[in-house]
Amino acid sequence: MKVHKIYPIGFAANSYLLTADGMSAVAIDPAQPRIADEAKKRGLTVTHVLLTHGHFDHTGGCAALQAAGAKIGCLERERALVVGKDNLAEAFGGWAAGTFPAFRVDFTFRDGDALDLNGMHIRVIATPGHTAGGACYAVGDRLFTGDTLFAGDVGRTDLPTGSGRELTASVKKLYALEGDYTVCPGHGEDSTLAYERKFNGYIRQC
Repeated sequence: MKVHKIYPIGFAANSYLLTADGMSAVAIDPAQPRIADEAKKRGLTVTHVLLTHGHFDHTGGCAALQAAGAKIGCLERERALVVGKDNLAEAFGGWAAGTFPAFRVDFTFRDGDALDLNGMHIRVIATPGHTAGGACYAVGDRLFTGDTLFAGDVGRTDLPTGSGRELTASVKKLYALEGDYTVCPGHGEDSTLAYERKFNGYIRQC
């Protein structure tokens, strides 16, 4: 599997394109409309989009990819936030009402589900806390953590549907995974799960 990490221009999340065959791809958190062009530059056709959660800075590229044929999925518990005002596009993103690029959720999944997409085995890990329906994805030796776990930090919990108690449990759940993973977060640089278990100050304060 090859992972293309695409950093945002301006305020948005990291986006990831995953491919096993060099032709078809799964996008995780396509943050901006330009992600569709970034996929084309790499010769990739995005067939599926997986969202770690529904905030606008992680979903701004969904409409463009869906228009090109991609199917969009999220944790079942997150569906309402993805397409509602709690996606914060108006509150924090500066989007006027009704102007954020609209898209629909095509499919949902639950904690522990296994998704086999384009020759890749993707394990769904429910990690509520930053939002109620937050999810992480384990793919090979990579762990895509959205705004649950960052290098040296964790996501905020003071936004709609957030919960500090749930986030603490979710971080502990990730730390309990067997072995090590490269942590691919929604913002900032990559880390490893082994490093975060040892040095991330958040869990030691819990």
